[in-house]
Amino acid sequence: MNTTMNHKIANVIAITGGKGGIGKTTLSVNLGIAIAQTGKKTYLLDADFGLSNVDVMLGLKPQFTLLDVIENRASLAQIIIEGPAGLHIIPGASGFARMVDMAARDYGGIIAAFQSLASQVDTLIIDTAAGISDSVIRFAVAANEIMVVVTDEPTSLADAYALIKLLNLRHGIQRFRIIVNLSSSLYEAKKLFAKLTNVTDQYLNVVLHFLGWVPEDELVRKAIKQQCAVMEAYPSSKAAQCVMTLASQINKLPLPKSQGGQVQFFIEQFINVQNVVQ
Repeated sequence: MNTTMNHKIANVIAITGGKGGIGKTTLSVNLGIAIAQTGKKTYLLDADFGLSNVDVMLGLKPQFTLLDVIENRASLAQIIIEGPAGLHIIPGASGFARMVDMAARDYGGIIAAFQSLASQVDTLIIDTAAGISDSVIRFAVAANEIMVVVTDEPTSLADAYALIKLLNLRHGIQRFRIIVNLSSSLYEAKKLFAKLTNVTDQYLNVVLHFLGWVPEDELVRKAIKQQCAVMEAYPSSKAAQCVMTLASQINKLPLPKSQGGQVQFFIEQFINVQNVVQ
């Protein structure tokens, strides 16, 4: 089915990583702001339904969350809050993970809700939870770009590999974009990327693309303590400059040619993913 005039093609990006503590949410927030600063209509879905914290990171206090949309207490438009640079944030809610156990017919309301966004979104960023839970896999499979965040820790590389392996062998996904976070230099970031590709080339039929890197930067931690994004508080910092470079790279990625680029199709895919994890 071809897209219609009401269903613009959007870039739906899942930012994931397997391991917790790798700065994934901080990166998602700053990347969302950076893309919004380029003039793209950018939405960030806080999909860590157990520990939703995008709003806390930015010092925002949402009145409603996505759980209120599911349970018909609010519309999607009512829960969206505006962050820095016009970034639109869709707040998640603890306990929301139960949605993966609901029947597809129960999702009519949320599909319709996201369909109402279809003509407004250029880029939809999904900040997934840590680990390889059902919801993480569903979001990754439904998105048209999967960006795996890794750091220079053995556990981060092992968890990233496990995530890539599951998505490849179970769901046939072959392309992954890799972002190296908290690195000391571009050289070290590329060395880490080479480590990961050495393993995937040996055992999996996948293609990894090095999208970019973000350094470990004291100003990022300082911004977090101030409950604001480094893109907003310290735009001249090395970390912010690297995030802007990442945003530029993302804006150059080809958009999907099918209904997979529709925001409501993404939600339908999320709901219908079968045999997520064993």
